[in-house]
Formats: sequence, C-alpha cells, structure tokens
Amino acid sequence: MSKRAYPLRIPTGLLELAEIRSQEEHIDKATTLRQWLYAGAEGYVLDQLSSGRLTLSHAAEMLDMSVYDVQHLAREHGIVIGATGEQYQKAHQTARQLSQKVQK
Repeated sequence: MSKRAYPLRIPTGLLELAEIRSQEEHIDKATTLRQWLYAGAEGYVLDQLSSGRLTLSHAAEMLDMSVYDVQHLAREHGIVIGATGEQYQKAHQTARQLSQKVQK
C-alpha cells in the first residue's frame, strides 16, 4: 500500500490519548494515530462489505489484505459475508431446474 503525508486537524483530547497510549506501549504518537485510523477504516470497510456496498475483492484491495484475510477479519467481528443458506438452497434448485430443461 502506498503512503503519503496528509495534514490533519486532530482534536486535543485525541492527541492526549495518543500520547498516553504511546507512553504505555512505547510507540510514537504518529504510529498510535495511524493504528487508530486503520482500525476505523477496517470497521467501515467491514460495514460496507456486510451491507453489500463493497465486494470482497474491493474490500481486500482497500485494506491491502488478501480476500481470505478479509473473510477471517469479518468472522472475528461476527460479520457474515456471502450468501445465506437459503440463498444457496434457492441457487441449487434453480440450477437443477435449468439442468433438467437442458436435458430435454
């Protein structure tokens, strides 16, 4: 994933929290803020994915992950992606009906 600098106005309270975390975990403030930003982006992408606004491959691309990693992340957050059991059943019925029509 390519990176570039971007100026932000960050609320003082958030900077204070980042300072506390950076001292506790021995990391710099910028790393703390990047981790928080990425965690928020992950949550947003998973929300968009679960509502059908993003495809799995596009979600993986945006998060710079494999589709398998995104599926694993979704499971960790209790998010179901993909077809439901009912949808699989209906697809199977449709395929069977089409197969019978072709054989006739």
